[in-house]
Amino acid sequence: MDTKNTGGTEFSTKGIYVTGSEYTRDTNYIETRITRDGADGYPVEAGRYRLVVSRACPWAHRSTIVRRLLGLEDAISIGVCGPTHDVRSWTFDLDPDGLDPVLGIPRLQEAYFKRTPNYPRGITVPAIVDVPSGAVVTNNFPQITLDFSTEWRDFHRDGAPELYPEALREEIDTVNKRVFTEVNNGVYRCGFAGSQEAYDAAYDRLFTALDWLEERLATQRYLVGDTITEADVRLFTTLVRFDAVYHGHFKCNRSKLTEMPALWAYARDLFQTPGFGDTVNFEQIKQHYYIVHEDLNPTQIVPKGPDTSGWTTPHGREVLGGRPFGNGTAPTRPVDA
Repeated sequence: MDTKNTGGTEFSTKGIYVTGSEYTRDTNYIETRITRDGADGYPVEAGRYRLVVSRACPWAHRSTIVRRLLGLEDAISIGVCGPTHDVRSWTFDLDPDGLDPVLGIPRLQEAYFKRTPNYPRGITVPAIVDVPSGAVVTNNFPQITLDFSTEWRDFHRDGAPELYPEALREEIDTVNKRVFTEVNNGVYRCGFAGSQEAYDAAYDRLFTALDWLEERLATQRYLVGDTITEADVRLFTTLVRFDAVYHGHFKCNRSKLTEMPALWAYARDLFQTPGFGDTVNFEQIKQHYYIVHEDLNPTQIVPKGPDTSGWTTPHGREVLGGRPFGNGTAPTRPVDA
């Protein structure tokens, strides 16, 4: 998310590029997959892989939610980087001696270099590392969570929900595409706009999409179907950061989340659902954005607000029906990191 000038194009450890006035996200990820048949050389195998995340990052946050909802903690270990990083890499500064206790490395960059020496693109989270070799297998965050649902099914906990049910996949994919383009990525398009014109266009696109979501969620509890799906996970990680970061820091300030009734109630409903709010760390979220983005916040002062107590207030969404976990159950295991 932080940027470094590289001669007309801005480079970021989070895959952000600003060329001229327009903002684009680098979506060229390591697309190797971990599958049941091991077609790419990495078969599903409990204990072999380590998911590396940061609690601050919305893209990594998706994987921590899905891993917890599906009960994959015993199958896939987790390494947690600190909320800030330099231009080189995310670092394991939360761990004793600043080393990941399983991988034994101080910065995620080393695992990328094990895969591709002098890896030239962004050192991003989430990343899944093959523990025996110490090399990154994939950082393709959209595919990681889908594979958790489909390829890792043999290791799901009893009562794990269907987050990507076959009957709803076409609709989930359609909703996810718009949410990613206009909301997940839309807030960044506002925050990193290089001109007034680019910002104005990004702002209008973002709030057009939020108005669409506000209308959609006024009459249904979840984005697709009557249970939590992958679509809800992907929207939640942006909504939970909206008032704390995007409204002010990224100038997405037409409305706060708390001023959009359906979206605010929906977000609280998810926050209060096991697997969502218990994976949120507001302090690390704020530290990341306000400290790392020196171009947007040169003083690196981290705001004390907003008040987060409202996230636990009644949401009233039960009247719309729906069952959060369908025929499954809520995760009860304590959050492991």
